[in-house]
Amino acid sequence: YLLRAKGEIVYHLKAVAAEHALVAAHYGHGNDFLLTTLLAVDDGQLHLDVGKDPEVNRRLLAADRIVCVTHHDKVKVQFALRRLDTVSLQGRTAFRADLPDRMLRLQRREYYRLVTPAARPLRCHVPMPGGAPSIVATVLDISGGGLAVVVPPAGLDFSPDTVFRGCRIELPEVGTLIVDLRVKNLFEVTLRNGVEVMRSGCQFERMPGPMLTLVQRYILKVERERKARESGLA
Repeated sequence: YLLRAKGEIVYHLKAVAAEHALVAAHYGHGNDFLLTTLLAVDDGQLHLDVGKDPEVNRRLLAADRIVCVTHHDKVKVQFALRRLDTVSLQGRTAFRADLPDRMLRLQRREYYRLVTPAARPLRCHVPMPGGAPSIVATVLDISGGGLAVVVPPAGLDFSPDTVFRGCRIELPEVGTLIVDLRVKNLFEVTLRNGVEVMRSGCQFERMPGPMLTLVQRYILKVERERKARESGLA
């Protein structure tokens, strides 16, 4: 999927930098590239390691567009930089560029993802500490590996890697799903009605087999009903 939210892009770039993952910086219409590493990321710029070949470094500095390809958590990550210049970073020479305005992440899904029916939306009840009432978030889609929700306007911190324990989701005519959720990403999306909201992708944490079975039963049920409507049988 394509990321456009600045905070989400910075989050993934910092993760790549922390892993010291190799980055292929393609230039010259993609015919040449430099294997480098991402050294540092802040809210406005990023820094890449320079190469050993002065001529390759010169060509990169002269390029109008550099396409960078790397991997994070077995996911291919790709983004484009407009121009590079050189700066001194912690006593060493490094390339510097403005942050990309978009990032492409390519991943083959392990589970089928179901967009939840708009007529019967799922609600995720997130327990609050101290016996306070649960916060309710609307579920946008669900799979055997996790779900995505519309982040409530207040009351919960959906920062990446936050874990919510004992979340409850009623699956109509199937059962009650009790799961722990780990926030994996957060970015802004525009709904069909034009309203802009924050969308959070969450991963199921150590979900028991019976809970996974409930999710699979729910997905099959909704898909059967959809196909029946399309064929005119319902």
